[in-house]
Amino acid sequence: MRQGRADEYAEFAVARAGHLYRSACLLTAGDTHLAEDLVQETFGRLYVRWGRVSRVGNPAGYAQTVLTRIFLAHQRRRSSRERATDVFPDLPGAGDGDASLRLTLLDALARLPAKDRAVVVLRYWEDRSVEETADVMNVSSAAVRTRCSRALGRLRELLGEDLAEYAGS
Repeated sequence: MRQGRADEYAEFAVARAGHLYRSACLLTAGDTHLAEDLVQETFGRLYVRWGRVSRVGNPAGYAQTVLTRIFLAHQRRRSSRERATDVFPDLPGAGDGDASLRLTLLDALARLPAKDRAVVVLRYWEDRSVEETADVMNVSSAAVRTRCSRALGRLRELLGEDLAEYAGS
């Protein structure tokens, strides 16, 4: 890779690392070690293809798509179901806000199937449209709407209809 492109890639990676890591933490329901692995693999794949990726209109969106697809591929593997512990570690920068709320939400996300969790993260954390989410996940728009409805219903069951008690309002 030419020095100019290498510098451009490094600048992009530094700028997007935090956001990709936070998305990965949500996708993995708080498994920070797996989140780091997913982000590292994402950056590795982007580096290899940076010549093409840098010419894309939205390299940040491309990176998020790669991250989500790596997560979904990981979930399909048998070994991805192994968990060393069910206790969530403190997340970096977690000093802000309510820790019990964060842990409750991460626990609820962990109880969702991987594809439903990915839909929730893409639609509500990444603020992507149904069509963009469908494209990232290689499914139809109808499948995204169905998964979204199912996931939100399951989260309501887990958290209760009145979320104000968790938000402290």
